[in-house]
Order: sequence, then structure tokens, then C-alpha cells
Amino acid sequence: MNSANEKLPFGDRVLGAIATLGPVGRKLPAPGTWGSVAGTAFYALAFQATGINTPATFLEFAIWAALLVVCAVPVCEAGEKCLGRTDPGEVNFDEFAVMPVCFAGLGEIIANSPNTLYWLLAGFVLFRLFDIFKPLGIKKLQSLKGGWGVVADDFAAALATCACLWTANAAIDRFFL
Repeated sequence: MNSANEKLPFGDRVLGAIATLGPVGRKLPAPGTWGSVAGTAFYALAFQATGINTPATFLEFAIWAALLVVCAVPVCEAGEKCLGRTDPGEVNFDEFAVMPVCFAGLGEIIANSPNTLYWLLAGFVLFRLFDIFKPLGIKKLQSLKGGWGVVADDFAAALATCACLWTANAAIDRFFL
């Protein structure tokens, strides 16, 4: 964080540290990628391993995922304040927070697959591609003010990833099973 952040309220500085996932965003190269890795691991441990993302538990999953995304807005906005820049690369809580959305509704499919890690890897790679290249109007979402602009493009990339994974599942079911 820069020296200007010492003038910010303590709460903003704490949120700023969360926004970068501590040293992950500040010390490692490609902080968005590392935030996505952390988010994928979080999904695997908090949702996939506990069974919170099956048809029976989808509402619970949707509530938790939505809360995580909404909480990311003020966290990422505080990160911008602490670093003194708009949507700085070091702020990677947005990638972390939206990764569960990539796998929405796919928990049972992933759990029953002999290739669980492939599904998680496919979600991670697709998300990074959508996040980096920002096709389909995703780039325009960055123009939203404050934390909304930081998070909205990643949320849209996660939705696009989810759609691709569902399409891949349908193709596998139709042509290979």
C-alpha cells in the first residue's frame, strides 16, 4: 500500500489489505491469476467439498455466492482508495469473490465426474480468458464507478464461464455419454 493510505481510516486500510488478499496481490506476479487460484480453491473447499452447490442446495449456494460478490464491492473500492488508483491490478479480491459463480449449479456434475480437477481447471482457465480479454461487452462494465466497476466485469466473466461449462456438460452428455 502507498503512504497515502496511512491517512485513511483504519477500517479502509483493513479492507484494502483484504482487497489484495494480503501479500498475494502485492508481492506475486499476475495478481489476478493468483486471486483466481485462491477463489477456485475456496470454491472447492467451501462449496464443492461440503455439497453446497447441488440442485437440493442451490438456493443456499446462490445466497452465499451473491453475498460474497456484493461484499467484494466495498472491499475492492477500499483497495482502490488505499492504492490511489482505479481498478489496480493488485486488487484481486474481485477475482477471488466471483470464482464460485463460475461453477453455479455444477456441483453435483463435478462431484460425480471422474475428472473433478479438469472441471475446476477448465473453469479457472475460461474465467481467466474472459477476465483478460473481456469480450461480449464485459469491458464496458469497468466504467462503472468505484467498487462496482472493479467487480462487475469479473462477475460477467464468471457468468460467461458458467455458461461455457454448462454448454460443455451438455455436449459431453449428448455426444460422449
